[in-house]
Amino acid sequence: MSYAQFLKTICCGGELESDLAERDAALLFGAMLDGGVPELELGALLVALQMKPTALTELAGYANAVNERMFRLVPPPAKAQPVVLASYGGVRDQPNLLPLLALLLQRFGVPVLVHGMLNGEGGIASAYVFRELGVMPCATLTQAGEVLRKTGVAFVPTAVLAPGLAELIALRGRLGVRSVAHAVARLLDPFDGDSLRVVAVAQESALALNRDYLLATGAHAMLLQGAAGEPYADPLHRPRIEYLYEGGVETLFGAEVPAMKKITTLPEGMNAAASAAWIRRALAGETPVPLPIVNQLAACLFAAGYTTDMNQAKAIVAVETGSLAAA
Repeated sequence: MSYAQFLKTICCGGELESDLAERDAALLFGAMLDGGVPELELGALLVALQMKPTALTELAGYANAVNERMFRLVPPPAKAQPVVLASYGGVRDQPNLLPLLALLLQRFGVPVLVHGMLNGEGGIASAYVFRELGVMPCATLTQAGEVLRKTGVAFVPTAVLAPGLAELIALRGRLGVRSVAHAVARLLDPFDGDSLRVVAVAQESALALNRDYLLATGAHAMLLQGAAGEPYADPLHRPRIEYLYEGGVETLFGAEVPAMKKITTLPEGMNAAASAAWIRRALAGETPVPLPIVNQLAACLFAAGYTTDMNQAKAIVAVETGSLAAA
């Protein structure tokens, strides 16, 4: 494999520059995942791939390479399919409320698997907040399966699911920028199709590519522009929430316009302890759950099969979150 030729194809401009074919993208990313690319070439390739717009063929090839190497879990018995939340960033300008969504789903008996890195890259990582709430990272797939069956919520580090991918993501600390490994990680399917994946992007411009990929692969997924790229609805401004299934797409909630200026009940402290303390109060009914997260909760219940009617999902969630607020 000529890495110099791949670099010419990716970033040299002119007639030599082009998008990678799906097979070539899978071969290249597979070599990266397997640790077969020399360090100098690996850094150059990761930066070059991040700088160019990712084509659908390339994203499909990268995802294929990861899927061939990823470990998988068996869904626990439950009324609904497990919901998969991919957490690969740190929230910086607001509290991290991803654990709130997970714990609300848990109340309905919906299994939730959160996977991601153990650090927040300078922000509030979901792993930090989960620790404050007593949800510890699972060290093995066996432990993850047991935790899901017993408690309904499990946090699984990327290294447990896809060690090679975790190593690529960890290179951000040395390279200073994110890489395509982050984008691929958000698409991981630990249950091999038997789940609802909540796929979130940081920028609206990335929605089209991810939507095209999910539709092309017949994915059962939810797509939104997440808060700081995390897979929960921004509590200050609900994004459009799309449901993808059987090769089609349905908008369950439209985007709010304009954004809400302020929710006074949100915690002021920008750290894991403050986020966890606020989540405890919300779960105890001492402070209202932000409406965008209430909306996303209803969308998840419907899409995961807890109920077959979206209006019923909205009613169920309204009663539950209303009872919390009145508690």
